[in-house]
Amino acid sequence: MTRRFDGERLVVATHNAGKLEEIAALLEPFGVALTSAGDHGLIEPEETEDTFVGNARIKAHAAAGATGLPALADDSGLTIDALGGDPGVRTADWAETGSGRDFALAMTRTWNALEEVSAPEPRRAQFRCTLVLAWPDGHDEVFEGVMPGRIVWPMRGDQGHGYDPIFQPDGHELTFGEMDRWEKNEISHRARAFAALVEGCFG
Repeated sequence: MTRRFDGERLVVATHNAGKLEEIAALLEPFGVALTSAGDHGLIEPEETEDTFVGNARIKAHAAAGATGLPALADDSGLTIDALGGDPGVRTADWAETGSGRDFALAMTRTWNALEEVSAPEPRRAQFRCTLVLAWPDGHDEVFEGVMPGRIVWPMRGDQGHGYDPIFQPDGHELTFGEMDRWEKNEISHRARAFAALVEGCFG
């Protein structure tokens, strides 16, 4: 039986103001007051797990334990069948350079890796988002959203972020990089995970 959220305050385990704003909009109908881990002066815990759910759990339980409030964390990324699930939890790491993240470099690296293994078309991939809602007593609920699609080349579109210009979701002619953000947000892996969270804990 899924535990229902019946509190008035929720910590979002992020230091990203944009992510807090996005989550606030999704949970607005439920009258929950949201703060971020940054608002509470929390440091970001080291993500040492090799799964999305493992890393989301680290972030959610760290925030819940430090604040005494329920906390919501997400971990997300891109998995590619022909690369054995890579880049997976290292999705952002593939973009790291000595001077910050370069996702054009990461997308090129991804395509080159597919070429090296002569991956057949369509080059199947999934964007995944795992949400963990944790309580201070150690209980948590887990929800996952998956958007299946394929990797395309060359890059198409300048909307979105990350790997969006090379990901074409199933049932659509446009890449995420060519969609306006409202269209993408209605069908994305994060939207699916939040729909499951709302149904499970807030609905």
